Formats: sequence, structure tokens, C-alpha cells
Amino acid sequence: MKNTIFTGAGVAIVTPMHEDGSVNYNVLGEMIEMQIAGGTDAIIICGTTGESSTLTDEEHRECIRYTIERVAHRIPVIAGTGSNDTAYAIELSKEAEKMGADGLLVVTPYYNKTSQRGLIAHYTAIADAVNIPIILYNIPSRTGVTISIDTFKVLGEHKNIAAVKEASGNISAIARIIAECGDKLDVYSGNDDQIVPIMALGGKGVISVLSNVAPDVAHKIAQLCLDNNYPEAANLSAKYLSLSNTNGLFIDVNPIPVKAALNMMGIDAGPCRLPLYEMEDEKKAKLRSILNDLGMIK
Repeated sequence: MKNTIFTGAGVAIVTPMHEDGSVNYNVLGEMIEMQIAGGTDAIIICGTTGESSTLTDEEHRECIRYTIERVAHRIPVIAGTGSNDTAYAIELSKEAEKMGADGLLVVTPYYNKTSQRGLIAHYTAIADAVNIPIILYNIPSRTGVTISIDTFKVLGEHKNIAAVKEASGNISAIARIIAECGDKLDVYSGNDDQIVPIMALGGKGVISVLSNVAPDVAHKIAQLCLDNNYPEAANLSAKYLSLSNTNGLFIDVNPIPVKAALNMMGIDAGPCRLPLYEMEDEKKAKLRSILNDLGMIK
């Protein structure tokens, strides 16, 4: 069994921005401190929620470097270094390792896509180039690629491929991954509304959007699962379900709603970069109502 990178709730942290679209590192630092104070178990920087696809190369590297230095080994930092260009993913992964990242989150190639054989070659090339653990990222709704169970079995044999963030939403497939690959790959939920069922099957935690606005809640749900207190975990998860499903933080394309929620809470996350665009007033009103009902804003 490989060493587990973290257990519990890791935050897929947003990249706060000024109104002109530049990265707001001061607010990023404040958000990192808020996350650690709230019990977050790991910081995942430059993932989907961090708008990695529209960061420049320089910004991508600087966000990783800044986060590693700010966290200062208090909790693990996992750097998003995936790309649909294998050579670029290798370059960025090697740089993140040199900066001191504790692990890497590597999404499946998007747009150009690939076959299952291509996925094995892609991930193997990246894993061969580094000496820190990799979390595979399976999110077919965004990439058009699904990692098959047979591919998971092959990739799980690599010493540096340690886990998968499962955002397919397919509980049956996730159950198979845990049952058939669980001795080689840790599994993290990629959906906040599936923390409890995935952890009940043997998952190690969640890489969470909800943690951005409620780090203490996401941490507690995951910790209750780790403590084998699934009834209380389910009750707490149900309380926040309106926020963690398609009526709340996923009422629009992630991370549009979570940035809007942070701004409503007085945390200056700023805008998203185009092509992500501000939500309609009706969606904002629904999100504001949920936050108000949960006592998160006044």
C-alpha cells in the first residue's frame, strides 16, 4: 500500500482576482489562512476551481510557489499540473516538485483526448519524470475522457501514482475502483454531494469546492466518515446539500458560483476570467438565499 497523501477534506481553492483580472495574491494568502484555521486537510492549487486553464504559464507557477511558501508545511499542498500536452504537464510537474509540492493533481487530457493506451502512456511519462505522488483526475464531463477500470489497474502499479479524484459521478464505477484497485489507489470524491457514499465505500476524503466557503463543514463531514460516524455525516451533508448541488455552488459553471458566494460573504474573490462570465441576477438571488438560510451571510 502506498502512502496516503491526505485524508479528509482538501480544498480545490479558487484563484482570487482583481477587477482587472490579475491574480490577487494578498487575498489568496488570506484564503489559505482561512482554510487552515477552518480545519482543511490539504490545499489543491491550480485545479479546475482555480481556473488553471486561463492562467498564464507565469501565473500558474507563481500560484503554486506562493501557496507552498504560504502554507509552509502546515498541511499538504497539491499542485494542479495536468495538461492535454504531455510534455508541458511533465515540465510543470517537475517544477512543482522542485518548489516543494507534496503531490500533483493531473487531469486527463482534454479536447484532443486520447485512447486508454494513450492515457497509460501519458500518465506513465509524467509519473516517471517526478518523485512525488500523483492524483489522477477523472472528470469526463469536462474532458470527454473516462479512465477505465482496466486502465486504473495498470496505472495503480506505478509507484508514483497514488490516488484518483473521482468526479465522474458514477457511484457504481467508483465502487469498482475502490473494490478492485483500493490497495493501489486511494480514492477522493470530486463531488461535494457524494462525500458520504464514496467514503462509506472506502474513499479517503474529498477534493472540495464547498470547502472554499465552509472549510469547517467539509472537514467535519469527512472526519465523521473517517470516524465511522456515517449517520451524523449524512445528516450534516444533507443540511448543506442545497449549497453543494446544482441549486447552489453548481447552479452555473464552476467556479462562477463559488466565487460569487465568496464575494457575497465579504471575501474578495473577484471575477472569473473569460470565457467564464458573471451569473444572471436570478441565479445570484437563488445562491444568496441559500447562503442566507444557512446563516452564512446576513
